[in-house]
Amino acid sequence: MAKLTIDGKEYEVSAGANVLHAALSLGLDLPYFCWHPALGSVGACRLCAVKQFRDASDTRGRLVMACLTPADGARLSIADEEARTFRRSVIEWLMANHPHDCPVCDEGGECHLQDMTLMTGHTRREYRFPKRTYRNQYLGPFINHEMNRCIQCYRCVRFYGDYAGGHDLQAFASRDRVYFGRHAPGVLESEFSGNLVEVCPTGVFTDKTLKQHYTRKWDLQTAPSVCVHCAVGCNTIPGERYGTLRRVRSRYNHEVNGYFLCDRGRFGYEFVNSERRIRQPLLRRDGALVPVSADEALERAAAILRESAGVVGIGSPRAALEANFALRRLAGPERFIGGMSPGEDRLVALALRILRAGPARSPSLADMGRADAVLVLGEDVTNTAPMVALALRQAVRRQPMQIAQRLGIPEWNDAAVREAMQDQRGPLFIATPAATRLDDVAAHTYRAAPDDIARLGFAVARALDDAAPPAPDLPDALRALADQIAHALAAAERPLVLAGISLGSEALLQAAANVAWALCQGGRPAELCLVAPECNTLGVGLLGGGTLGAAVEALRFGAADTLVVLENDLFRRADPAMAEALLGAAKHIIAIDHLESATTVRAEVVLPAATFAEGDGTLVNMEGRAQRFFQVFAPEGAVQESWRWVRDMLCATGRGADAPWMTLEDIDAELASEVPQLAGVTEAVPPAGLRVPGAKIPRQLHRYSGRTAMRANISVHEPKPPEDRDSPLAFSMEGPFAPPPALASEFWSPGWNSAQAINKFQSEVGGPLHGGAPGRRLIEPAAGTPSYFRDVPPPFAPREHELLLVPLHHIFGSEELSVLTPGVAELAPQPYVALHPADADELGVAGGDLLAFAAADGGAALRLERGEGALAVRILPSLPRGVAGVPVGLPGTAGPLPAGWCRVIQARARGHA
Repeated sequence: MAKLTIDGKEYEVSAGANVLHAALSLGLDLPYFCWHPALGSVGACRLCAVKQFRDASDTRGRLVMACLTPADGARLSIADEEARTFRRSVIEWLMANHPHDCPVCDEGGECHLQDMTLMTGHTRREYRFPKRTYRNQYLGPFINHEMNRCIQCYRCVRFYGDYAGGHDLQAFASRDRVYFGRHAPGVLESEFSGNLVEVCPTGVFTDKTLKQHYTRKWDLQTAPSVCVHCAVGCNTIPGERYGTLRRVRSRYNHEVNGYFLCDRGRFGYEFVNSERRIRQPLLRRDGALVPVSADEALERAAAILRESAGVVGIGSPRAALEANFALRRLAGPERFIGGMSPGEDRLVALALRILRAGPARSPSLADMGRADAVLVLGEDVTNTAPMVALALRQAVRRQPMQIAQRLGIPEWNDAAVREAMQDQRGPLFIATPAATRLDDVAAHTYRAAPDDIARLGFAVARALDDAAPPAPDLPDALRALADQIAHALAAAERPLVLAGISLGSEALLQAAANVAWALCQGGRPAELCLVAPECNTLGVGLLGGGTLGAAVEALRFGAADTLVVLENDLFRRADPAMAEALLGAAKHIIAIDHLESATTVRAEVVLPAATFAEGDGTLVNMEGRAQRFFQVFAPEGAVQESWRWVRDMLCATGRGADAPWMTLEDIDAELASEVPQLAGVTEAVPPAGLRVPGAKIPRQLHRYSGRTAMRANISVHEPKPPEDRDSPLAFSMEGPFAPPPALASEFWSPGWNSAQAINKFQSEVGGPLHGGAPGRRLIEPAAGTPSYFRDVPPPFAPREHELLLVPLHHIFGSEELSVLTPGVAELAPQPYVALHPADADELGVAGGDLLAFAAADGGAALRLERGEGALAVRILPSLPRGVAGVPVGLPGTAGPLPAGWCRVIQARARGHA
């Protein structure tokens, strides 16, 4: 700790902090613009001026910028009149060209500029001359641009370029004519561009998706939530008005996503408002699904279940733990199916066994950002787990800072660190089948087929520990690379090994485990991250269950004749033949989902499920952290959580004793009791009976308006708010604004209305929230080191007239729910096949030509939902010879990628028969 004196009072602060960081951490109000806890100091705005004194005898002092002044031993004054006058004049300079358009600005009421203007006391506008004006740019479907509001704080380009690694947003011109934009109008290329909305202290960059159904920020009803678009589990704040989800913001969690979100998580929420939503129960009559009442649908579902010879329940890795557990109770543990694609359930089980058996701990995102040597085996994290990519980029950025410290450059002087170390790259090693967006900061990249990537991992483990199995027939260059990686990992204090399930390779998971375990054998506290595909993949894996193949057998051989499908489209999970076999073998099909799909249209009974914004539930992220998402708004009509539909069906069939759940806490208690590995879910959030102090926590801000007027077209009487028995939250504006972190959805403090108000809720600025990080880890490694995996795959050998298909993932398009957002769909590519230039030449095709494949063993051809099953060729030089990349999950494709070797059955130029 260090000593700091402010206005005659002595404080203890963190060593190495700057004065601004220290003052804000102490709860003092000191205005600022350009500084940000995640971005460091740059001294561009001059707003954080304070008076610094040499010692107690110095009464004159000098003005300094707090963000550029070390706090250790400093004596200063925030309240000094000269400092106050200077800060007030800075605002006046900045506001000279500002349009003063607060009443029509999207940022109004949540604007850091408004807060700082009031805080400095600048209350009178005296500038009366023409203002500087700019022409705005089109920046894509997510971000709206209004440069006239800019105050030249440089936050946007510092986040976009320095922090997130983007290259197409720059600062142009100079002085008060600085323009922040692209060299030409166009879509911002970074996957993290949406963070400009929260990073910008004014309304230069605003949420274009919110603008399409705009509501003032204080009129949004919110609740703490968790992103459902990948397995990272980022914390979010969704906002609703008039029964429509209007936007999603980042919710600070020091251990998970920190201050930021990826664009898929921020803008992929429109599926909640989609025209494909199922909003009322449906029954099949005369071959068509027709709307009915909830009672009628339940009566029919109960009749089916009573007459059934047996029930197969297919769960979902995108559904909450409680919903999957309820379905498990309905079907029985022996006929509960996890609902993952064939092969994925096997890989998830292997990943869980590795994480729970070995000494290597699964890291949080914050842990990954602190790693000082990283090996990535096979996973393109920018597209499968985008926030992991952002964390790894920060791990690389921190290496120059550590080196700069050895050169005597203070860590707080971020600009000097960047200038001195701009060409440094941290020890990040990436081995993938194709180029990734992280390659620009990697010390070394390696492109190969999945088996060869796994062989590299096995070789690294062998270089670390002679007890690990060797990788035979390894080329000299690859062996040298393995030695280089092993040396970097062994020399690191916080080594990280990362792999995942996206390539469908057991060998990759085993190789990653061997490397991490070998590091632990050497005494290093290695961390092992295994990226899962979906928001609750690990939760379903811990719950257990059978495979889709087992479901087909149970239906075909008469063990069951009824299929209950929970929030799952079987045509995305399995190839069309297996999906047809499942649905065709079932006498009755009951579907519970919130989106119409190829599965729901085949059902006999369809029950409308709540989305994450309309219900409560628990998800387990890839770290193994159980986190709760809370209901943002009460849906209209019969829509309710899936677990409640299952409970109602059990009660309707006379099995109410099997489902005595009235609240989410009831089902969580049974879940924890029946499935020991999930016992921690009851500790993931505070109890529903919590009151602070004596009152529920409001979902609405104290400035919330129009509660009566909103429904004036229906009734002049204000209706009773919905009752929430599942959480300590209330559909109200009355109540305390200092809840536990797991229940906080709004961060507001007097004078702090913008996202910067989070400073008031942290134990230290940039540190954990008061009360700790939300969630509860369920996975901890066992003591001791398990035996190494020894099945090293043989070297990849290209085959004549055949190609090895590997899956390629896209942040926009590959995920099922987010693609229903128009902006995401706009950025999603069309289905294609990627080839190495030499393979394309051998096949006689060029970019844009069409190829169709069949499995080399005579299996089903690669199919599309429309057309003839041919894919457009895309030339991708980073692919190895003999390997073809095909994106998975894109709109227009059917089923998972046919893995393994395929032969070309048709090649033709586009437009020719």
